[in-house]
Amino acid sequence: METMLFAGVIIFIALVFDFLNGMNDAANSIATIVSTRVLSPRMAVAWAAFFNLVAAFGFGVGVAKTIGRGVVSPDILSLWFVLAVLVGAVLWTHVCTVMGLPISVSHALVGGIIGAGLVKGGVKVLILPGIIKIGMFIILSPLVGMALGIFFSIVTAWVFRRWPPGSVDRFFRIGQLISSALFSLGHGANDAQKTMGIIVMVLVSGGWQEGFSVPVWVIFTCHLAIAMGTLLGGWRVVKTMGMRVTKLMPVDGFCAEMAAAASIIGNSFAGIPVSTTHTITGGIIGVGSVHRLSAVRWGVAKTIVLAWVLTIPGSAAVSGSAYFLFALMGAV
Repeated sequence: METMLFAGVIIFIALVFDFLNGMNDAANSIATIVSTRVLSPRMAVAWAAFFNLVAAFGFGVGVAKTIGRGVVSPDILSLWFVLAVLVGAVLWTHVCTVMGLPISVSHALVGGIIGAGLVKGGVKVLILPGIIKIGMFIILSPLVGMALGIFFSIVTAWVFRRWPPGSVDRFFRIGQLISSALFSLGHGANDAQKTMGIIVMVLVSGGWQEGFSVPVWVIFTCHLAIAMGTLLGGWRVVKTMGMRVTKLMPVDGFCAEMAAAASIIGNSFAGIPVSTTHTITGGIIGVGSVHRLSAVRWGVAKTIVLAWVLTIPGSAAVSGSAYFLFALMGAV
């Protein structure tokens, strides 16, 4: 009974992490449609939250399996280990959200797994191919987002070159509803699965499940939690992403969101946990740089990148310290 209660507490914390994920990454889904005034903030978060929830259907659970068994050896899993992982990820995410930094919540989770794994079992328990793959996409996801942002900007500029500016603006105000919906689908599909992977870790650790199949109730609960986090939103991060990196017009917002959506949805089907923050930031910078390089506020972009670089080691340090304290207490 005590073990079940402890597991229930850990699952609750995992869902809190999922909720915070939605709050921090709400900016990614709605920053452009808020900054271009296509929707009011309240309507924008409701729009994004709805598609976060719809993403429960049709995207598989490849990312969840990568998180659950692709970073550290499943042999070292325990309930205290999973708790330490969550302590690292939740604390790092919360601090960065309060500071208005649009970090990668997924990389905070990966860092938490690595930190607790190193303290418990050393380097030998790390699954280096999985970690290298995730690390590669820390670099690739913003670059792909930027390249696709540039591509979509050039294509739309050519297709609509003879349209009056007012007509282009009205057309892409509607278009942004579609692009933000697709981006929110990708966000829900990729990020909710990360929490699914953690909850399956709990089920395997407690002996309630063998293997890394994801129960239906876990899928729906995780999507509901991330949708609720998006619904409440993280307005400081919205301001950073939508208003401070570069000034956006509706056509720009459409191109940035389509670039990010294409990248994230593709990676979700491939089972690769990528950062929605990295990808949309790359898209926004790519779109801004098409107009002119000076349109991008590179000082703000530099601060965002610094937060990215610090996320894995920062959350790893917190989770590793948490597991070490649990060991000192004799709990593990």
